Amino acid sequence: MLNLNENNIVLGECLDVLKELPDGSIDLCYVDPPFGTGKKQTKTTLRTVQNDKGSRNGFGDRRYDEIKLGSISFQDQFSDYCAWIEPYLLEVHRVIYKTGSFLLHLDYREVHYCKVLLDYIFGRDCFQNEIIWSYDFGGRSKTRWSCKHDTILWYSKDPKYYTFNYDEIDRIPYLAPGLVGAEKAARGKTPTDVHWSTIVPTQGKEKTGYPTQKPLGLIRRFVRVHSNPGDHLLDFMCGSGTFGEAAALFGRKFTLVDSSPEAITIAKKRLAAHTPNLINN
Repeated sequence: MLNLNENNIVLGECLDVLKELPDGSIDLCYVDPPFGTGKKQTKTTLRTVQNDKGSRNGFGDRRYDEIKLGSISFQDQFSDYCAWIEPYLLEVHRVIYKTGSFLLHLDYREVHYCKVLLDYIFGRDCFQNEIIWSYDFGGRSKTRWSCKHDTILWYSKDPKYYTFNYDEIDRIPYLAPGLVGAEKAARGKTPTDVHWSTIVPTQGKEKTGYPTQKPLGLIRRFVRVHSNPGDHLLDFMCGSGTFGEAAALFGRKFTLVDSSPEAITIAKKRLAAHTPNLINN
């Protein structure tokens, strides 16, 4: 059995690992599952090297060559998304502590179906927020409004008694600070249920090379507000391990699970400083 007093990174079938967890043992669960796009998700890592005869033109008319360092991918396709995800959601409801919460990160393709499913599993009165992560990056469609947001569904285990640390919310600038006065402008305002944040920068230090990596700034906001120091946090489709890094930064313990050896390799390297137990399930 996993030691929930320590950090864990588990390579294994996610549902099998969920079934091993005791009832009410997790204070906060976040998961960013495949979205059912029907496409193969691939991320290729490149390095640019200056070369006067290179194929790529850069700043100041300098020339570069691109060197492919490697790529990872997975097939993001399910014939019946709800039938696939329901067993996971049932186990999540079982393992969440009585004051705990669950955050399910999806896009427009499946979120409305999963909302109905979660209403049934957790109860409609346990639905707390539909959180929108909006970003402005990438190409623009010429045939419809460009899709530039994801949805995070927040459910509590109990409709009245749950963790929400209002004072831990990081504040953001007012759009019109002159209208609110100097004191309020200096303090800033709390975000709403629409969170504006860029994706992980292509050449940023945070980038791991995982295809669907989410920005640490967004995830650590959830960790601070929806859990307390010493709590145990779970991500059972952990990808690059962003949720685990956010947990460790703020004094929480984590269990990360993924069935992909490539994902686990990235998470292990990223979180090595936090000395997780490495488990092959």
